[in-house]
Amino acid sequence: MPRTVSIGCQDFEKLRMRNNFYVDKTAFIKEWWEADDEVTLITRPRRFGKTLAMSMVEKFFSSEYAGRGDLFEGLNIWNEEKYRNLQGTYPMIMLSFADVKAMCFVQAKRTICRIIKLLYDRFDFLLEGDCLSDSEKDDFRRIAVEMEDDTAAYSLKMLSAYLSRHYGKKVLILLDEYDTPMQEAYVNGYWEELADFTRSLFNATFKTNPYLERAVMTGITRVSRESMFSDLNNLEVVTVTADKYEDSFGFSEEETFAALDEFGLSDRKEEVKRWYDGFTFGKRSDIYNPWSVINYLDKRKLAPYWVNTSSNSMAGKLIREGSPEIKMTMENLLQGGDFRIALDEQIVFSQLDQEDEAVWSLFLASGYLKAVNTDLDTENGVTVYDLMLTNKEVQVMFRQMIKGWFGKCRPVHNAFFQAMLIGDLESMNEYMNDVASKMFSSFDTGKNPSGREEPERFYHGFVLGMMVELQDRYVISSNRESGFGRYDVMLEPREAGEDAFIIEFKSVRAGRGETLESAVQTALEQIKQKNYSAALVAKGIPDERIRKYGFAFWGKQVLIG
Repeated sequence: MPRTVSIGCQDFEKLRMRNNFYVDKTAFIKEWWEADDEVTLITRPRRFGKTLAMSMVEKFFSSEYAGRGDLFEGLNIWNEEKYRNLQGTYPMIMLSFADVKAMCFVQAKRTICRIIKLLYDRFDFLLEGDCLSDSEKDDFRRIAVEMEDDTAAYSLKMLSAYLSRHYGKKVLILLDEYDTPMQEAYVNGYWEELADFTRSLFNATFKTNPYLERAVMTGITRVSRESMFSDLNNLEVVTVTADKYEDSFGFSEEETFAALDEFGLSDRKEEVKRWYDGFTFGKRSDIYNPWSVINYLDKRKLAPYWVNTSSNSMAGKLIREGSPEIKMTMENLLQGGDFRIALDEQIVFSQLDQEDEAVWSLFLASGYLKAVNTDLDTENGVTVYDLMLTNKEVQVMFRQMIKGWFGKCRPVHNAFFQAMLIGDLESMNEYMNDVASKMFSSFDTGKNPSGREEPERFYHGFVLGMMVELQDRYVISSNRESGFGRYDVMLEPREAGEDAFIIEFKSVRAGRGETLESAVQTALEQIKQKNYSAALVAKGIPDERIRKYGFAFWGKQVLIG
C-alpha cells in the first residue's frame, strides 16, 4: 500500500507524523554540519524542497523540538549516535520571506517587519524574569510593523543575543526564500530601496553577529555580492553548478523510480524521465523535479505542474521584453537546440533589461535551462556553458506562456496564420495590422529602444507565437544562412506537397524617403537576390512551392506584399 501523497505540505513534522510520502533527505543535515561553514547560501529552483529542508533542519536542531527524535527514527541521520545527541540542542531563529510580494517598497518593508514582529512574539517569554535588562525589554517592545529602518536592521541580531543568553548557547538562523522580495522589487521597480534595506539587515544578522553559531539561507538566485552582500565575506555560496549538496534537493533517478514502483507505476518510468528529469546540480545530471513527480504520483497524469507562479511571470516578461537576440535564442531552444555562452552565476537584477547574459544566468539558476557542458576559459577567467531547455515540462511551460502573450488578440493572431496558409494577402494585411496595434508595445519595452530595434523586438516575438501555433505542420527557423545571406524567417513543411514560406522584415526609414510600399519591394528583392530559397530547394522543394513575403513596418503600421 503506497503512502499518501500530501500536495504542498512543507512541514517536516506533519509529513512524518502522518506517514505521508517523503524521500529521505536527512543526509543533508550531516553534510551541512560537518562542512562547518558559518553562513551558507544555497540556491535551487523553486519547488525543489528548499522549504521542507529548512523545516527538517529546524525540527532537528531547535531546542523547541528537544526530545522529538521520533520524527527522525528510521531515517539516515538517526543511524549515528553523534547526531542523535545533537537533536534539539540549539536555540533557533527560523523565518521565511516567501510572502514578501509587494507592489512598492513601503509594503515590502512593512511585510518584512511584520515577519520579524511575529518572530519576536514567539519568544515573548524572554520578557519574563531578569534575563533581559529593563532597557532591553524596552527595545524588545519597540519591534513593530512600523519600526524604523535601523531598528529593523538590528532586530535579528538583538534577538540572537537574547536567545543566546537565555539558552547559554549561540543560535542557528535559517532564512528561507531570501530573494523573493528581490525578484518582486525588480518586477515592480523598487530594487535599489529594498537592496539598501536588506543589505543592512543581512550585515547585522549574518556578518557582525557574535551570537550566531551558523546560518543557512535559501533562494532561487545568487544575488550579486555588489548589490546585496557587499559586507558578507563569510558567505559560502552553493549554486546549481557546485558539488556541495548536489543530491540534497530534488529527486535522484533512483529515488524517482523507487517512488514509481511504490505507486504501481513502474511502466511509466521513461515518459516520467522525459518530462521531469534533466536538472543538473554539481556533477549529478539525473535530478528530477520533485514537485512535478509528487503531483504525478497523486494525479497519475503527465502535465506541466511547474507553472503559474510569479517566477514564471518574470521569465515571460524577460523574454517578451528582451532583445531580438534573446527571442532568436528562445526560438532555437524551443526546437531542441542549445547555445554556448559565458556566464557569471551572480544575478545583477539591474542588468536584466540590459545584458542578455544576466537573463540566461537567471534562467539557469531558476531551472529553466540546464548546462549540458561547462568549460573554464582560463585566459579570460570565465566559465562557458552549453545550455538547453531542461526537459519536456519546461518546453511545454514556455509554449503555454507564449500563447498567453497574445491574450485577447489570439483569435486574430490565429486568423492571420490561416490567411497566410491559403495565400489571402488582403486578410493577412488586415489581421497583421490588428495584431501589431495590440501587441507592438508588449515587445518593445527596452529602456533604449531604437527605430531599428522596435520591429525586430516585435517580429521575433511574433515568430515565437508562430512556432507555437504552427509547430505541428512546419519546421520554423529564423536568421539562418541560405543562399548568399541570412533570411529572417523560414517555414519548412513537415509533409511533402505543402507550400514553404520565406518572410523578410523591413523597417521603413522615412528619413531616406522610404515608404511601406518601397520597403516591401526591398524585402522581396532581397529574398530573390540573396537566393534565400536555396536551402529549401536543396531539400527537394520546388521554387514554385515556396511563397515569399515582405513585411514592412512603420511604427505600428504593417504592409505585407
